[in-house]
Amino acid sequence: MNANVSGLGENEELNSSSPATESPQVQDLTETLVEAADTGAAADDAADTPMPSVTMEQDAEHETGVGASAEPALEAEPAGEWLNDAAAPDLKLFKRGDVVDGTITGTSPTAVYVDVGGKGEGVIPGRELERMSREMLEQLKPGSVIPVYVVNPNDHKGEMILSVNRALEELDWRKAEEHKESQEVYESHVAGYNKGGLIVRFGRLRGFVPQSQLGADRKRQISGETPEDRWGAMVNEPIAVKVMEVDRARNRLILSERAAARESRETRKESLIGKLQVGEVRTGRVVSLVDFGAFVDVGGAEGLVHLTELSWKHVTHPREILKVGQEVTVEVISIDPDAKRIGLSLKRQEADPWDTIATNFMIGQLVQGRVTKLTKFGAFTQLVDVPEIEGLVHISELSDQRVNHPREVVKEGEVVTLRVVKMDIENRRLGLSLKRVNSAEYLDMDWTGPQE
Repeated sequence: MNANVSGLGENEELNSSSPATESPQVQDLTETLVEAADTGAAADDAADTPMPSVTMEQDAEHETGVGASAEPALEAEPAGEWLNDAAAPDLKLFKRGDVVDGTITGTSPTAVYVDVGGKGEGVIPGRELERMSREMLEQLKPGSVIPVYVVNPNDHKGEMILSVNRALEELDWRKAEEHKESQEVYESHVAGYNKGGLIVRFGRLRGFVPQSQLGADRKRQISGETPEDRWGAMVNEPIAVKVMEVDRARNRLILSERAAARESRETRKESLIGKLQVGEVRTGRVVSLVDFGAFVDVGGAEGLVHLTELSWKHVTHPREILKVGQEVTVEVISIDPDAKRIGLSLKRQEADPWDTIATNFMIGQLVQGRVTKLTKFGAFTQLVDVPEIEGLVHISELSDQRVNHPREVVKEGEVVTLRVVKMDIENRRLGLSLKRVNSAEYLDMDWTGPQE
């Protein structure tokens, strides 16, 4: 196996394929063989990184001189070349590419003999055995029923050449087609990469996840110019994917983490909603910013911190105080199981500035304020001493003279002296006045007495 995964193009061939049939009689042993084969394949990955682009089964093809694209049509061959006893009514015909169930009749260091029920015994050659893991070889015992792939029904020695590896690969192709049909999520791991994306194991096959089909979290990890810089750290990481394309003729298996992420996210959200409680405090990570708030991942599912719940001070857009990837502490303030919505608050983990207003301010007190916004009904003003709080100077409180618009009296950014004329702590409203700053109504309050 010489070719490196990092040299593959996005559309290059990754696997080999052939039609298949499968019997439920060998399901348990097949699963054991697949598990053992995957263990050996994982060891190959660890010992030979980057991943090779040629599968073990393609190597077997090369060594036996048999290629999937070179298979002749054998249906026209004389039956005498296929059968030991043409008179037997239950004998089967085999052709190159069949996958059948066989019973192991004997083993040796150089071959495994398998009774396939039609032409007597076939043989799994030593070349294939040499590439098997110890765990897989231990499963090949006399009496065991295994799936085998017919490499050649009748070679130059009159033997039927069989392959377990090719059979397992064929079963994986079938499984891939079933996953494409059902759109079931497949759990695997990143086995390698090339310049366009990640190589992911699907059983013994190698599927390709283009960069465009990566999940949002993994995309944020991408950095650097070379494939090694961009993808190297992701090798061996777990990944959930959906099968998007199965093309045996072109040896293509295209996978999508993005499609799987949507489903996984919804599943995780349902599970999380069942566990969360209003008032619970969680540590989360900002995953996206929008005009109306920030989405925060709080344990596999996302909740919304609305713009009004970001900070006690006025915020025009979430990017003023947050950035994607930032870790934050949030409080759960609402849960809607039917709509699958989670409401979060960032500001409730901070001291409530209205407590300061309630304890340190009173009606008639003079304060300094910075004008932040002008509207037709008044001017919003940020308190200099408590910048988290904004009060409203109603248009009627700007001047003793008639005012058509606040801009006639004040301008944004200007710092002015104001008088507190209304405090509604429960509804979090603060009324301020400019015209009453010098009002005789508050002379007694403003007078501090003679200085000693």
